[in-house]
Amino acid sequence: MQLYIGNKNYSSWSMRPWVLLRQFEIPFDEVMLRFDGFEAESRFKQQITRLSPTGRVPLLLDEGLAVWDTLAIAEYLAEKYADRPLWPRPVAQRARARSLCAEMHAGFGDLRKHCPMNIEASLPEVGARLIAEQPAVRADLARIVAMWLEALANSGGPFLFGEFSVADAYYAPVVMRLRTYALPVPEAVRAYMDRVVASAGVAAWVHEALAEQEFLAFEEPYRSARD
Repeated sequence: MQLYIGNKNYSSWSMRPWVLLRQFEIPFDEVMLRFDGFEAESRFKQQITRLSPTGRVPLLLDEGLAVWDTLAIAEYLAEKYADRPLWPRPVAQRARARSLCAEMHAGFGDLRKHCPMNIEASLPEVGARLIAEQPAVRADLARIVAMWLEALANSGGPFLFGEFSVADAYYAPVVMRLRTYALPVPEAVRAYMDRVVASAGVAAWVHEALAEQEFLAFEEPYRSARD
């Protein structure tokens, strides 16, 4: 099984299935296609379009089968490794977890646009300005906070649906964004974020993201160089 991903510091979509595989100790080979741009002539685009019809990462290859899109990859893994609780076991919790993932998949465009994932960076001044000037970012943040608080209250924690699941892997890049931009959240949400960062899969991804030591200007709307 091979998982094709982009740079760990920047690629939020790649983070989700990688974290899921690592957290649940599912063996896989990582293939990193480093970003050098997203134009048709870029090396990254030429490499991934030979493998995936979407021309995007992540991409899972398993015994000749190509699975793209993070949610499709998560569902494939949950079916193939049905003995592992990638989704919550109770039907109602599983349905709610899928709803949360689908909402992330389709929504929060303003948070993603204005707060691109950048694990290495610390940009609290940018976060403060965005909260002050961007109502849509404030709305996205309020919805995420409400969603997490409800899930944690219903499950009792420590993760959104009790034990770590697809839902936590799916929101791990959001945790990274909230940390980078120091967006304001209640203490219960901050504690949840700390638990996510400390989880095995996320901790491993963050460690490797920090070790990349790359600066890609086209991924950096707020800096002209690394600090």
